[in-house]
Amino acid sequence: MLNYRTILSIALLLICLSNRNMVSAQVADTTTSVADTLNKKKLTKVLVIGGTAYVGGMFVLYNQWYKNYPQSKFHFIDDREEWLQMDKFGHITTSYYMGLIGYSSLRWAGVSEKKSIWYGGMTGMLFLTTIEVMDGFSEEWGASPSDMVANVIGTTLFIGQQLAWHEQKAVMKFSYHSTTYAQYDPAQLGSNWAQSILKDYNGQTYWLSANISSFGLQHTRFPKWLNIAGGYSADGMTGPYVNPTEYNGAPVPYSERIRQYYIAPDIDLSRIPVKSKTLKLIFNALGFIKIPMPTVEFTKNGVKFYPLYF
Repeated sequence: MLNYRTILSIALLLICLSNRNMVSAQVADTTTSVADTLNKKKLTKVLVIGGTAYVGGMFVLYNQWYKNYPQSKFHFIDDREEWLQMDKFGHITTSYYMGLIGYSSLRWAGVSEKKSIWYGGMTGMLFLTTIEVMDGFSEEWGASPSDMVANVIGTTLFIGQQLAWHEQKAVMKFSYHSTTYAQYDPAQLGSNWAQSILKDYNGQTYWLSANISSFGLQHTRFPKWLNIAGGYSADGMTGPYVNPTEYNGAPVPYSERIRQYYIAPDIDLSRIPVKSKTLKLIFNALGFIKIPMPTVEFTKNGVKFYPLYF
């Protein structure tokens, strides 16, 4: 069965990051440098855009998806083992960035730091919890407690850092490389490259990228843009829980389902000092992408080095 939850999560993430340009020119980072002077016109704009996105998005989602499937009483499902938890990392990343965008938007409108952290930081929880509720009333699926835990983790990652440090010293990132698995089930894993970015968990990697200089090296000549990142991915999956032996009557080769862990240097594009506003906008918009770098992979089968890992 197609796990649409992660597809939806990544789609929401990409929409949010594209809208980040609205605030990134005024809020280059997430510090308290923005004045706490409420601008009612900007706040109205933020609330209208956010409210329209929420109501419109849920309306479209219900009519284009849930409406076509049988409804039931609210119920839960246990999908903790699905896709070796890759979909949970999608939820963490989405809730984190939606909180970041919500916070940045309110700061852009002059809302106080504390209110922006709590109200804006909960944006991802609002969107994603609503989706879980709709899941819960769908006979086909059900609300997923593990999805909700992942949403809380992503939200807490943003709010916790902002409360403690008034900046994001560690950010979630995403990378993708093409694999050979999609050919064995294009419906689930994608029939082309664009679809596979969203559907093929084998090619996705989720990262927590920490800025080194922000941990005590701010006043040194250490590069302000250099990060160290830890990543998680999985490989060998042609089905949600187990791999099928055939697809449409054709045999599917055996592949071992395996977890993969990574460590690599990274670049925080938002911390690169540039004078061009256009370039700063581009860097902020692309900041969620993990820059390809030399990478060490750890699995139960051993250690592997990649000169350049995507």
